Amino acid sequence: MKIRLSGADIDGPRVKHIERVTGEDLKHCYQCGKCSAGCPVSYLMEVPPSRVMRLLQLGRVDDVEAANTMWVCVGCVQCYARCPKGCSVASVLEGMRQIQLRKGTGPTLIKDIPIPFLRKAPQQALVCGFRKFVG
Repeated sequence: MKIRLSGADIDGPRVKHIERVTGEDLKHCYQCGKCSAGCPVSYLMEVPPSRVMRLLQLGRVDDVEAANTMWVCVGCVQCYARCPKGCSVASVLEGMRQIQLRKGTGPTLIKDIPIPFLRKAPQQALVCGFRKFVG
C-alpha cells in the first residue's frame, strides 16, 4: 500500500497540538520496538505503541484515533522505562485521550453512567475511570 505524505501532514497542526499537549517530541522515536515489546496490553491494541509513534510521525493522526489503542493503554509507563530515547508513548496516548474527551468524542459521557453504580462503586475506581473514560 502506497501512502502519499506531504510536509503539511508531517508538521501539521494536529501533530503539533499533540506534541504541545503531551510535551513529547514525536521525532525522537526511532522505532526500536522496545515499547511494544514491554507493553503489558499491546496484545489487545489494534495499533501497537511503536506503530502509534510512527503513524503520528507521518501525520496519520486519524489512524491512531480510530484504533482502540489510546483507550486500552493502562498508563503504566513501561514504554518510557524501556525507551533508549526517553519517549513516553503513554504520555502521548494520555494526551490524545484528553484531546478526544475535551472534544466530547470519548467512549462514555458522565450522564450515561447509572446513578446506582456511581453510589456503590469504590471511590478509587471512579477516580481512575473518570480520568480515563469520561468527558
